[in-house]
Amino acid sequence: MGSLTQKVSAQEITNPKGLYDPRVHGYSHVATVPANSILVFVAGQAGTDSEGQLSKDFRTQVSFTFKNLATALKSKGLELHHIAKLTTLVVNYNAEKHKILIEEGKKFWPDEKFPVNTLIPVSGLALDGMLIEIDATAAGEVIKQANRG
Repeated sequence: MGSLTQKVSAQEITNPKGLYDPRVHGYSHVATVPANSILVFVAGQAGTDSEGQLSKDFRTQVSFTFKNLATALKSKGLELHHIAKLTTLVVNYNAEKHKILIEEGKKFWPDEKFPVNTLIPVSGLALDGMLIEIDATAAGEVIKQANRG
């Protein structure tokens, strides 16, 4: 009997003609995930360092949030470019925070193949001082491998 392992999927990120180009805002319109994929759901990650400490600086929290997502995905053999869908919660959202999100996002998606993203302004999050939280859905392909034994 074979065992199941993960392999990177061939998901597709697109921005169809007839819709404006959302990449200037750091997201894409459509993510297509093949039927043979497993989905990896990552709980909302905050901008905490490895000790659980929050910076008061929004940009620092955004950077740590993306790094924390990357760490969670790496535990399943995936990377940030395997994310199909994000949900981003931002406390006291404004144009400056939007600009920072785009700038930091481009560091992690320099090819601008951004995941689909829903940004939701909120008045507060789970922890005092928490300014951002992002959850993710990523895709990995399931392949069968023969047991060697």
